[in-house]
Amino acid sequence: MLLSLRIIITPLYVLLAGVQAEFITDNCKLISQSKSEQNALHLLEPLTNQTFTTEGKEKDFSYIFQVCGDAGGIKDAGLVQQDKKGGKLVRIGNYTNTRAIRGSDWVLLFYEGGEKYDSHCSQEARRAMIMISCSTSTKNAFSVVLEDNQKQQDCYYLFELDSNVVCPVIPSKLSTGSIFLIIVFCCLAVYLTGGFLYQRLVVGAKGVEQFPNYTFWSETGNLSADGCDFVCRSRGNREERPTYRGVATEPLGEEQEERDDHLLPM
Repeated sequence: MLLSLRIIITPLYVLLAGVQAEFITDNCKLISQSKSEQNALHLLEPLTNQTFTTEGKEKDFSYIFQVCGDAGGIKDAGLVQQDKKGGKLVRIGNYTNTRAIRGSDWVLLFYEGGEKYDSHCSQEARRAMIMISCSTSTKNAFSVVLEDNQKQQDCYYLFELDSNVVCPVIPSKLSTGSIFLIIVFCCLAVYLTGGFLYQRLVVGAKGVEQFPNYTFWSETGNLSADGCDFVCRSRGNREERPTYRGVATEPLGEEQEERDDHLLPM
């Protein structure tokens, strides 16, 4: 009984786990609910459960970033700053305060609601902007672009992440007929190559006998030629008429040999 329950429950658990993993980006809470922003977040699904790190411009700090995940182990923090000397973590932005803008080959992700500045930027809350751009490279390169904090308000951190997950899908230019012909030619090449090797190495055939199924294709060619000859050419059973009228068609009798023995002298 327990074994039967395990057999039933295990596939359901795997199915539910797969469904849950499919919507990890739903952990991000949008500031303003929008279908377009939700679709932009779902486009970043392959980047979830990954941690991206980079060093700051002055090499004194490093930054940790996750897509809709706890960066640096801090709950609700999507991006944090770490002091290399003391290891202190500063919350830059929360994925629970998110905005997402999608372009043709990029997604701009906003994390807001971070810790407030100490003295500058009017002590407003920190926020981060992550520009995720299309890149054909398989490596996701994460880097800091700037920290714009030399003003009274609207300060921000700007980061850049190169990834192929935001690249547009290029439709195939091959038609159905072209794909079919490619498949046919590939199968023909495999048939000829494999048949040739089998005839030569296994059977030990030489010359034209190395061609796979040589007898079958020869007979097929002869039958095709006979069919074409039967359909396209007309042959009558009538005897050919003589070229000139009045000439008998019967063979002429042999002329009697002239005897001139009487002309010989006696």
